[in-house]
Amino acid sequence: MSTRTIFITGAAAGIGRAIAARFAAGGWIVGLYDIDHEAVTTTAASLGPLARTVTGSFDVTDPAGWQTALAEFVSAAGKLDVLVNNAGILVSGAFTEVALAQQHRVIDVNVKGVINGCYCALPYLRENPGSQIVNLASASALYGQPALATYAASKAAVRSLTEALDLEWRGLGIAVHDVLPLFVSTAMMDEVGKGSKTAETLGVRLIPTDVAEAVWRTVHRKRLLEDPHVLVGWQTTVLNAAMSAAPTWLNRLVAGRLSHADEIGARHRGSLVDVSHPPTAQ
Repeated sequence: MSTRTIFITGAAAGIGRAIAARFAAGGWIVGLYDIDHEAVTTTAASLGPLARTVTGSFDVTDPAGWQTALAEFVSAAGKLDVLVNNAGILVSGAFTEVALAQQHRVIDVNVKGVINGCYCALPYLRENPGSQIVNLASASALYGQPALATYAASKAAVRSLTEALDLEWRGLGIAVHDVLPLFVSTAMMDEVGKGSKTAETLGVRLIPTDVAEAVWRTVHRKRLLEDPHVLVGWQTTVLNAAMSAAPTWLNRLVAGRLSHADEIGARHRGSLVDVSHPPTAQ
């Protein structure tokens, strides 16, 4: 059997780096791609002399960048077995405190970037029956999160896209999954803490290797129940089960309490936006 291959975006640090390390250790050919060329090159070198890697840099919001990167990877690796749409950004704060341009950028990277990846990778994936896509979603996709409103919306979109494509493409032999961790100890948590108190309330109980291991198991599992969603960590599992069983009013009450939504609302009252002059990027 030929060596399997995986293409990972946002691979320079955090969860992307951990996924790259896990699959490199498993003997895969690993494509590490990130907008930061120097950082992703350094990350690839840190995987050791036995790791088989291909590196490159591009912006996931650019379809042409995707096309070039995928073509270069397949030329070097021979095929594409798994695409991991990991690149993502987060901005935290009361909705009116976050510049509109920043919120648009979150949608561009987290949603359009995933759409671009799935669309551009399809010609390569359909050549390999049994190929897969793994999208990085979040437990924030389970219910809208105050102070993380646009980020949560972006991950809910990824979750919905995953469900749709997994159904559309099963006839092509392509499985589409997403993984949904709660808070993970990465540099992104610094941004979360600026505006959201949910992480402070629940704690940060996952590290990047936990997510990487979940991706590894997802890619290797036999899908008996046909569920594209992978819950990472006991907290996400408990929250999902509780929200599925609870009435809507109770879910709203719990989400509001965990996020201190009333405090965020009070900040909104003190920072009303003049919509005739939309805020610019900060």
